[in-house]
Amino acid sequence: MTHPPLSTTNLRLGYGQTVIVPGLSLRLRGGAVTSIIGPNGCGKSTLLRALARLLPAGRGHIELYGQALHTLPSREVARRLAMLPQGPTAPEGLSVEELVWFGRHPHQGRFPVRREEDREAVSWALDQTGMRIFAGRPLEALSGGQRQRAWIAMSLAQQTDILLLDEPTTYLDPSHQLEVLHLAQRLNAEQGKTVVMVLHDLNQAARYSDELIAMKGGEVYAQGPAGEVLTHELLRDVFGLRGHLIPDPDTGRPHVIPYALTR
Repeated sequence: MTHPPLSTTNLRLGYGQTVIVPGLSLRLRGGAVTSIIGPNGCGKSTLLRALARLLPAGRGHIELYGQALHTLPSREVARRLAMLPQGPTAPEGLSVEELVWFGRHPHQGRFPVRREEDREAVSWALDQTGMRIFAGRPLEALSGGQRQRAWIAMSLAQQTDILLLDEPTTYLDPSHQLEVLHLAQRLNAEQGKTVVMVLHDLNQAARYSDELIAMKGGEVYAQGPAGEVLTHELLRDVFGLRGHLIPDPDTGRPHVIPYALTR
């Protein structure tokens, strides 16, 4: 039996006494692009943080390729799973290339030596994100979109099987949003990476994902291909919307045109 890259069983998550995810069980599809959708506060980012072991489970457990995530050494987890959180920060004066080099730390020993394979990984990550021309520039001198791509480059330099992206299109203009989404698709298609994104734009999620996970109240409302998940019932129950669902002219997947609130 092949284990999914990530799975959860009866997972309970929260902050202090506030429970966000009461008991969630799911299996992520390996070698696919999956987008997690849902209204604000439903637990999307909380779930992603737990999958990256940035937030401990209050109950239940998470498995990485069939192994209990909390039992694995941090370096082993970082070699298999990379996470780009919302609003990451870095020390002032750090250049793009210096940031990207941080992605190689899980592959280096106690006394890091910059090997040729590390240099190749950093160079590849800069090329994939179009950030080579900014390699020597300080992060604070970049636009919001350029900074986002620099952080994605750092995640790519880890060269993991799994890439978790929490709202990766935030702060980006439409053209750079599409660049990031195309990059996610390309990494999946050419390298077989399992990509999991939290997205707010339903149409981008449908167009660029093999599978959607819709969350409501910390639970999975629906999971599957966009054509099965994006329904009038989901728009009503999860988002409180009425909308038209028309076929995307390029993909045939659902395209949502909201026109009214149901509340």
